[in-house]
Amino acid sequence: MKKVFYLPLCVLVACTGCNKDNPFNNGMADWNEAGSTSGVTGATTIAVSTDEEDLISGTNFDRTITIHFNEGGQAAVKGDANNIVKVSGNQVTADNTSTSEKVKYELSGSTSNGFFKVYSKNKQAIVLSDVSISNPGGAAINNQGKKRCFVVVNGTNSLADGNSYTQTPENEDEKAAFFSEGQLIFSGSGSLTVTAKGKAGITSDDYLHFMASPTIKVTSNAGHAVRGKDAVIVSDGVLEAIATQAMKKGVASDSLVLFNGGVTTVNVSGGTAYDDEDQEFKASAGVKADLLFVMNAGTLTVTNSGSGGKGISGDGPGYFQGGTVTVNVTGSNYGQSSSGMGRPGQTSSSSSSSDDDSSKSAKGIKFDGDIYISGGSLSAKSSNHEAIESKGKIEITGGTVYAQSKDDAINSAGMLAITGGSVCAYSTGNDGIDANGNLFIEGGVVYAVGCGGAENAIDANTEGGYRLYVNGGVLFALGGLENGSVLSQNCYQASSWSKNTWYSLSVGSDTYCFKTPSSGGTGLVVSASSEPAVLSGVTPSGGTSVFGGLGVLDGSASGGNSVNLSAYSSGSGMGGPGMGGPGGGRGW
Repeated sequence: MKKVFYLPLCVLVACTGCNKDNPFNNGMADWNEAGSTSGVTGATTIAVSTDEEDLISGTNFDRTITIHFNEGGQAAVKGDANNIVKVSGNQVTADNTSTSEKVKYELSGSTSNGFFKVYSKNKQAIVLSDVSISNPGGAAINNQGKKRCFVVVNGTNSLADGNSYTQTPENEDEKAAFFSEGQLIFSGSGSLTVTAKGKAGITSDDYLHFMASPTIKVTSNAGHAVRGKDAVIVSDGVLEAIATQAMKKGVASDSLVLFNGGVTTVNVSGGTAYDDEDQEFKASAGVKADLLFVMNAGTLTVTNSGSGGKGISGDGPGYFQGGTVTVNVTGSNYGQSSSGMGRPGQTSSSSSSSDDDSSKSAKGIKFDGDIYISGGSLSAKSSNHEAIESKGKIEITGGTVYAQSKDDAINSAGMLAITGGSVCAYSTGNDGIDANGNLFIEGGVVYAVGCGGAENAIDANTEGGYRLYVNGGVLFALGGLENGSVLSQNCYQASSWSKNTWYSLSVGSDTYCFKTPSSGGTGLVVSASSEPAVLSGVTPSGGTSVFGGLGVLDGSASGGNSVNLSAYSSGSGMGGPGMGGPGGGRGW
């Protein structure tokens, strides 16, 4: 059966060859982008449909089988009229491949040497009702069925695997403490703790969907904490994912990672290592989406302390459309850029400094595809490399963005455009905002801090023939603009600024307050629709605090001293070195 999901505003995702239960099969491989939104070229928002059949209320079950695990004895089974359940101590196997019944399995009790394994060709449900299962020889729960498996979490539950998987048949997968060939859809109001020592925590070779409203904590010391091959979707509930092993991820998918709600916390401490199977170095990540990342709603908090690790990473595009995202990456860079480590047998002088070989940079948010930010709140910090980076282009049309790093705070390999929202980019060692293509500021509120010297608050690749274009918006820049900029909206400058001081910028009836950090480039450049009034040493009040406490929007300011401004041009000398390039419209 073929399922097609129509995604508004310029994006179409087509799933070919999907089975009837799986809208995410084949990696959502077909993409088309066209058109424009609010003057911004390309797709800036995306919608991804989830399947209503993920609601357990839409499925009628034919039978309920209760299984009570008995520590030191044998598991007790009730309601098994078809004799599909086999018991050996607390090792329980259900084989429902010969009936058409949809069975609900209700698990309770405890065992330190048991498991629950199920084979089925039908939809089913596993109800966890105050159950504790630990299996020293493999997975605690192993679902070999390929249809939907509803997981209802009631009461307090725990699952744990062993250090080695000795019970797995040669012709079967068993990749996690809780493993499923088919979809796993979580619901309920209880709690579940999954502890993995041998492999991953929770894994589906199809997709995972977390719905209302369990509390689930997954810790893996060997593999990924949470992985859905075709998708990981968080719609509700509380999810905590912890991964400690090098190269592993907190939340990972070969295709889609989608947040539609809930509270998700990801903590990763593993660093970078050489993968013998793929013969390449791989870094850890808090969240990794191979095809598509979408943040619509909810709260996502990611920390990564591993060497070379990433906070949120994707091989395709990333869409930030709502909710609250907080990323903090504290790990050092791995490889030549840090301690000269390289591929085994490779000297430091021959190791590559690129992020594609033996060196891995610790970055807050990094996508190989484009980044689109249109809503919500996004905060990304990185101690040693970029806070937000795209190997494509970056378009910001809305939302609140705070990026802080030792390297470029916000960096794009291609075009970068800001047409709305509120953006703060603060670098202590490089440019605040850096584009390797054209850079457009056409709207919104932009606060940028560069470290000074040859590094700017806002930098475009003039060496490559590109330009910075200031066509609109409110701009407050410490460290100057790239030489050769095209300033359609007038800019003004002050020769100096004071550290750790609140400034106000007023234009018309609007007042914006910015607190200067303890470091940054020389010179202050401001711009608005008309010449703004700038005061230093003010006291902000009211409004909304943003940018990690460095900004107040829609408030007022009292006190302060007037700052003398003079006209600023692209040749004023405040920006870093560059050469004039061709003017023109947006480049890609």
